[in-house]
Amino acid sequence: MQMSPFFLALDPYLIWFYRITGHAPVDFLLGTLVLACQAMFIGECCISLAFLAVRKHIDRATAEADRYQILSLEALAEGDKDTYRAANKVANDAFGKSFFMQIALSAAFLWPIFFILAWMQYRFAGLAFPLLGGYSLGYIGVFILLYLPVYLLFRKVKHRLPHFRRLKTILDSYDPPEVARQRKG
Repeated sequence: MQMSPFFLALDPYLIWFYRITGHAPVDFLLGTLVLACQAMFIGECCISLAFLAVRKHIDRATAEADRYQILSLEALAEGDKDTYRAANKVANDAFGKSFFMQIALSAAFLWPIFFILAWMQYRFAGLAFPLLGGYSLGYIGVFILLYLPVYLLFRKVKHRLPHFRRLKTILDSYDPPEVARQRKG
């Protein structure tokens, strides 16, 4: 399998992490750990920047969904089923728009993982770590096993970094619609 020109250009920089100690198993784990850290950090930065870029659109769609949901509930309480159905349909459409905008943000978080795994496929496709019971673990399994603790650890400490602290302040200012309605009524 021939490496794409893009990966060929990056290969000397990425493979460097796999040649630090000179001991192949340690270098593989260390290199994969470094790439897992990089993928996680780049993903966190991308999703936060994407969120900041589309935040107003998400806020508008969420506010519209909330407004029409309240209107539909008021219409239902008054017994006006036609208005209820119409307002509920608009609320569902607005909720769907908001929901899928937020789901699309997950792509900003995940793309570095797939990028790293694509590069690792060129380099380590045949590599397997034997496990108990005759099973083995490939490069994807090792990456995931290293990525998860990196992610969980970073999640606990990321708010100490200025950019992520600012983002946490923004996210903390949001009220779930149920809480906002309880405060109003």
